[in-house]
Amino acid sequence: MKKFVLMAAAAMMAAMSAYAQEDTVEPYIQLSEMPRLIDIMPAPPAFDSPEFANDVVRYGWGKQQRQDADRLALAIADAEWDDHAKLFLQWKDAFGLAINETETPEIWKVMETSLATTDPMRKETKAYYHRQRPFERFDDTMPSHEEDELRGEGSYPSGHSLRGWTISMLLAQIAPERATQIFSRGWDYCNSRVILGAHWQSDVDASRTAASIGFCALQSSDAFVAQMKKARQEYQEKMGQTVGVSSAPVVEHPAAQAYRLNGTPATDESRGVVIEQGQKVVR
Repeated sequence: MKKFVLMAAAAMMAAMSAYAQEDTVEPYIQLSEMPRLIDIMPAPPAFDSPEFANDVVRYGWGKQQRQDADRLALAIADAEWDDHAKLFLQWKDAFGLAINETETPEIWKVMETSLATTDPMRKETKAYYHRQRPFERFDDTMPSHEEDELRGEGSYPSGHSLRGWTISMLLAQIAPERATQIFSRGWDYCNSRVILGAHWQSDVDASRTAASIGFCALQSSDAFVAQMKKARQEYQEKMGQTVGVSSAPVVEHPAAQAYRLNGTPATDESRGVVIEQGQKVVR
């Protein structure tokens, strides 16, 4: 009995640690005001559906990818949840800049607060469908050793994938010129969950849609828009790009021509009543 109590306490502490970030950062928009995924997204594929047959095929694909040592190592690194500094580091090469609280505080703030806003969107849908994860259905192990942490928690949609695609959209908004690299990294990040056996392909696909919904909601927050502007400026400064508002060139217009009442051009020496800029003027 004592052993069971200790195991339960350890599991509870792990869960509290895993989601601590969501509780300590004030979101841009409260969860109650965010779009409800359960009202938007369809139910996950039934286990006897053609869509699930594709999930099984993709599960086999994921296990094949584990034979590539480098890809497996990347998938395991992508499983990081608690440490956001390590998480953001997964996009360093694609983004062109390491993100941390000390050296890029403005980027860090918009990323942290945005994730605190969008991460919780998955919870209600996960709890409602309580979909069995791949490693559970096939009684398999995970290379990332997340089994104890994830067992019994619904897999639809994928929280990691929702977060990873959100990160990609945020970074692409900060550095649109690097969008191709950023989204390529985000796509592989999401696929890492299939490779590890944590999620079905349909979980991941649904999460990309869910992330897009959350990202659109962020744009309605004045605080987000203001912080994103600071983040973009910080990125440009760090990357040595020109920052500031360019002024339009000054165009010098020639002096308006004056005309006599008979319509002929008037000279500077003309005296009397002339038409200048559409008005009668006495010289």
